[in-house]
Amino acid sequence: LVQVEESGGGSVQAGGSLRLSCKASGSRYPTYCMGWFRQTPAQLREKVAVRYHGGRDPYIADSVKDRFSISQGGPANTLDLFMNNLKLEDTGRYWCEAEPEYSSGWCTPGVQFNYEGRGTEVTVFS
Repeated sequence: LVQVEESGGGSVQAGGSLRLSCKASGSRYPTYCMGWFRQTPAQLREKVAVRYHGGRDPYIADSVKDRFSISQGGPANTLDLFMNNLKLEDTGRYWCEAEPEYSSGWCTPGVQFNYEGRGTEVTVFS
């Protein structure tokens, strides 16, 4: 059974930074396709960032471009979200979704994630 676990989050003043970490485990496949999503008062579900494989550029939502980034190296079952210059509208619940990479080329735009973590809260205050 695939498990996805997030850590990090918390409260930060606007303009500050936070790092969220995600770890996937439980599959016999050692590599995972992974992404970060969030729910804010403005959107029920927003895809924030996804790390693709095969040398593809990551997906970063326009709403966070130039402020957020994701880890590109490191273990293939972890994904960090680096959030800088946080704004009030970034407040919300963030969660990680993952899917084992069943074959080479699986982790591409349009990948379907079937596993997600419980999420972590991010609160940005003025």
